[in-house]
Order: sequence, then structure tokens, then C-alpha cells
Amino acid sequence: MTFITMSKKELGRYEVIKRLIRKEISGPKAAGLLHLSVRQVKRLKVRVKKYGAKGLVHESRGKLGHNRLGEEEREKIVKLLHQHYHDFGPTFASEKLTEDHHLKHDPKTIRRIMIGEDLWQPQKKTNGSMHRQWRERKSAYGEMVQFDGSYEHWFEDRNGSGEVCLLAAIDDASGRIVSAAFAGHEGVLPVFDFWQGYLSQHGRPAAIYLDKFSTYHQNQVQAFENGSTLTQFQRAMEELQIEVIPANSPQAKGRVERLFGTLQDRLIKELRLAGISTILSANQFLKEIFIPKFNAKFAVIPRLTVNLHQPLSGKQRKDLQTNRQDGTKRLYSWLQESVVSAYPSTAGDGLQKRQGRCRGAHRRQSQCQIKRQVSQLPSSPPKTG
Repeated sequence: MTFITMSKKELGRYEVIKRLIRKEISGPKAAGLLHLSVRQVKRLKVRVKKYGAKGLVHESRGKLGHNRLGEEEREKIVKLLHQHYHDFGPTFASEKLTEDHHLKHDPKTIRRIMIGEDLWQPQKKTNGSMHRQWRERKSAYGEMVQFDGSYEHWFEDRNGSGEVCLLAAIDDASGRIVSAAFAGHEGVLPVFDFWQGYLSQHGRPAAIYLDKFSTYHQNQVQAFENGSTLTQFQRAMEELQIEVIPANSPQAKGRVERLFGTLQDRLIKELRLAGISTILSANQFLKEIFIPKFNAKFAVIPRLTVNLHQPLSGKQRKDLQTNRQDGTKRLYSWLQESVVSAYPSTAGDGLQKRQGRCRGAHRRQSQCQIKRQVSQLPSSPPKTG
């Protein structure tokens, strides 16, 4: 006795075709029941008369595909996945296999292999309710830049690196990483260093969209009640004629938050593969390799081709590059250059040294350090003007 494996769909077709052969129903009626054309029903009827139920089974069933992955190459991929990409997602693993090992295969193929090797667990799709309405992208490059810092074990504690802060600015219109740099913390000095490099290279964006962290936004009660009070960062941006827009929630600046989610997956693994464990070498890797490759893959073309970054004036560029007494170059408010990193903007509040108020889940107190030259400043801000 011969057994034939048939699907429910094929069994249903077989019953209808048998009724057609027995002339219980007409050809058009059978075609309507099977949702096929009359011509196709006639072909199925001929095959059933000649081969029986087997005539409805696809002839390729049980045969190996001609484009099937060879066993030797499959074993090579499995070995590489276990050695280097055991915690990668299928798409990222497929990209690295193509880039570094010249093994180009569809991510779905890599996904099946990773599932078979218990390196990837299929994730169920969830239809969650929409939290808020999506804000449309800005229309031109440089119209608005989203900026934030993220504390993470970016170097996976190699050589005792611990937690490090990544500062990043992403263009809202194109999704391009305009600039990114690692720093010890998200205090005034690293942030001003970041923006000095940004402004020197790209010019002034029309607006900066960021959170209400104390470096960027005045959070003291007395200062907050005085609407004219500004942080040193806000004062510097005002002098540069850059609009500072504070976000009321992380979701509001979702583009930079999603960027950090992607970087915490991809960048950490890229740094591991490159064997990088220091801020200096990581910043060089970001600038020369990672950011160009990231932008080529993920950036989109804005609706307008104009670049809204404005070049610095001669005076602004000169002030930006002025050396401090300790020999370093930093971006400071031209109004109060000597007190920008240590004093509040509110008169009479006294010295408010930044002693490590980091925010949220990825701003940790242990990573915020006061610069030696800041801690040695006098106990009250010098008079200006």
C-alpha cells in the first residue's frame, strides 16, 4: 500500500475534482468552489484521472532545492556564528559575514541557521497601542539637531573601562549622525568640547532639541521661577543664535533615543570586533569608520536639499578657538568665559559645583567627575562687566 502525504488544501481539491469526474458538478461550479479558473480545473481533472490523488501533489515536494546552501559552506557559517557573532541579530550577523568573510546570504537564511543552532529566538510581533502621534521629520538638513548622552558599558569593561558616556547629535530631517564622541561624563566641559568640534566642522544648526538635564536646562527652583535665567549652555547657544528646545519626555526626542538603542546593539559589538577599549581609539573609530558606514545604511534623503547650517562669523570662530590659561580650547559663553563651567546663572545662589548628578537609568553618579581647575575656583563668581 502506497501512502501519499497531502495538505488540507490538496485534500479539499481532490474531493471537488472527484465530484467533477463523477459529473455531480459542472466545471464552472468546481472552478468557483476552488477559486481557480475553468482552464486550471480542467488540467487538475486530467492529472487526477491519470495519477489519482498523487496528481494534485506538487512534483517538487520532498526534493532538495537547486539553490540550497551547501553543507561545507553551512558548517563554515555555523563556526563563524559561534566564534564571533553568537549574540548578534540575524540581519547584523548577515552583514558582518558579507563584509568580513565574503559569505553573502539572505538574512532569512542566516536566521534559520541561528534558530537551528539556538543562537536566536524568534520574537512574536506585538500590536501595542500607539502612545502618541508621530511628529513629521523636519524638511532640511541642519534645521534641527537632536542631542543627548547615553551612559553604557560601551567597551564591555575591557581593561577596566567601566561605564562611559556617548554624546551624539543626529539630524532630524535625514537621520544622519552629524557628530558623536565618547566622554567620561555628560558635564559642561565634555558637552562644550563636543559642540566646539561640531560648530568648527559643520557650522551652526538652526535649533538643538534636547532634554532637561541640568547641563542644558535650569532646574533649580529659584532659577526656574526667574524666566530670564539661563544655564551657561543656553547662554552660549543664545550668543551663537542657536535655538535650544527642551523636550518634555524621552519619547518627544525619540529619534536620538532610538539611535542610542541601535548603537547599544551595533556599536558595542563593532567595538568588540575591533578590540577597542579606550575613549581615544573609540572616537577615532567613530569618526573614520562607524559613522560613515552607519549614515550610508540608515540615513534618508530630506525633503529639501538645502543645508541650513550657518557658518560661524569671523569673531565667533576666533572666540571659539581662543586658548584658555591651561592651554586647552573650549567653547564658552563670551559673556562669562571664566565661570561657565562652575557657576549658576542666578546671581546670589553661590557656587554650585557639579558633583555627579547624572540622570536616569544610564547616568550614574560614579562617572561624573569635577575637573581639577573647576574645583579650585573661588567660592563666589567674579563680577563681570
